[in-house]
Amino acid sequence: MSPGTEVRVMAAKLVAQVLAGKRSLKAVLQQNITELNDPRDRALLEAICFTTLRHHRYYEFVLSQWLNKPLPRKDYAIHCLMLTGLAQLHGMKMPPHAVVSACVDAAKQLGQQDTQAKLVNAILRRATREPLPTSSNQAIQSSHPDWLIKQLQHEWPNHFNAILWANNEAAPLWLRVNSLRSSRTELLTAFREAGIECDAPESPHKSIRVHEHQALNVLPGWSSGKFLVQDGAAQLAVEALAVKHGEYVLDACAAPGGKTAHLAELVGDGRILALDIAAARLAPINETLERLGLASPKIQVQMADASDPSSWWNGEQFDAILLDAPCSATGIIRRQPDIKWHRKADDIPRLVDIQSRILHALWPLLKPGGRLLYCTCSVLKAENEFQINGLLSNFKDAIVLDEKFGHASGLGRQRFPGEDNMDGFFYALLQKRGETTA
Repeated sequence: MSPGTEVRVMAAKLVAQVLAGKRSLKAVLQQNITELNDPRDRALLEAICFTTLRHHRYYEFVLSQWLNKPLPRKDYAIHCLMLTGLAQLHGMKMPPHAVVSACVDAAKQLGQQDTQAKLVNAILRRATREPLPTSSNQAIQSSHPDWLIKQLQHEWPNHFNAILWANNEAAPLWLRVNSLRSSRTELLTAFREAGIECDAPESPHKSIRVHEHQALNVLPGWSSGKFLVQDGAAQLAVEALAVKHGEYVLDACAAPGGKTAHLAELVGDGRILALDIAAARLAPINETLERLGLASPKIQVQMADASDPSSWWNGEQFDAILLDAPCSATGIIRRQPDIKWHRKADDIPRLVDIQSRILHALWPLLKPGGRLLYCTCSVLKAENEFQINGLLSNFKDAIVLDEKFGHASGLGRQRFPGEDNMDGFFYALLQKRGETTA
């Protein structure tokens, strides 16, 4: 099997796994991509899978118009192969002859009958000869689920179209400089000398934006812990909390550890308690801290349910709390396009309940004068501004502090995906009435 054929076979299988609802794209890529030895083949596999899932609903519509009848369930991999072929031709604008040839060869590997390869050939050749069918249904044209279209249109009528457009764009690679081991100037120079196109946005002030995705191990300074991967919007969360030297800080839902590391740079001789409810997610936090040279006895990483302080809290109140709450992830669809197909409308009430329980459980753990930053990578108001309204109605000692990162959304701030090339994020900074901590 040629490398081009192998990539197409793998892409069809991985897309089939994701669309079957079994696993995330991130998980299936991590498990399978190492089977490809050539970095170029790995990059092609990622690009095909991401493009297919970004535009999945539209490509399904195209097939529904061009197929006489749906393929039987046993041929789902062939169906997904055609989706990936349309993605290569339509979304990636790859050379038609190469795409058709490689996909037909892949069909022969995946299928049991010659008719399957002939069908793939016929559909993809048609896509090279004539425009793809169009639909007046915006959910189909933008490849979003109906429930999310309706929710976004209702909550953000002035930003609705921009959100849909941004969700289908590839996100750049954002890095945050580890100021204890390097500087932004040093890394920019090293990257540019290595031929890596990048820039230094005004905000966040330690960020570098790489224009095209790169394997991390080829970026100068990765192995020596000079930077980590973190979207600009996530970096702003720690900036908004404005942690000071010597403070005792709770990172309530810490995995994978980017914000914990950021906090560790800022607290100096202070202390951090980093929690996560899943044992498997503790290792990435510790690995990040070790690689960046930030691991310390003053940073405690612990498996715990943040909504149940009785099981882990020792009674000492915190100067600052960062709550990056579990959420729908509707602000990071451009990074994880399978969110559109895995997230369901009835997931939202369950997530809202979890967020509320954590937020209300943590507020009493804050010192008078202390700050709590509530944030999510969601663009849905039930998970964001409505949660802040609920906290304020239940705790009269909570006040909202001004911060500038995003559009006004109730008493918080909302960034939309794609703004300044960052992810969608919500922030609300609160302070407990009382004397300010020293």
